[in-house]
Amino acid sequence: MKIRNPRTSGFTLVEIMIVVAIIGLLAAIAIPNFVRARTTSQMNACINNLRQIDGAVQQWALEQKKSATAAVVETDVTPYLKNSVVCPSGGTTFADSYTLVDASTAPACQKVAATHKLP
Repeated sequence: MKIRNPRTSGFTLVEIMIVVAIIGLLAAIAIPNFVRARTTSQMNACINNLRQIDGAVQQWALEQKKSATAAVVETDVTPYLKNSVVCPSGGTTFADSYTLVDASTAPACQKVAATHKLP
């Protein structure tokens, strides 16, 4: 004689709703932290790019025997940079990412000038 169990195993609607609520709560906690971490990493990458550009400008001025007031353009320092340098916060080219003035002035970021600057 077999005993029949009419109940089938599975999750109830309440259990599924609790799991979805917990996942939503974890996402609400994690997403702002992810955005903050991404912004910080973009800022650090841009500051590193500014250091590389400043080093390239100084090397160019030293090799070409230019004064501190000599104007610098992108084509002057491009040979001293290993790769194409753009701001990770939305730059597409060097020209729309960074500003060069002269050999004594530090390069500046055009995208987020308030926080992306050399210390």
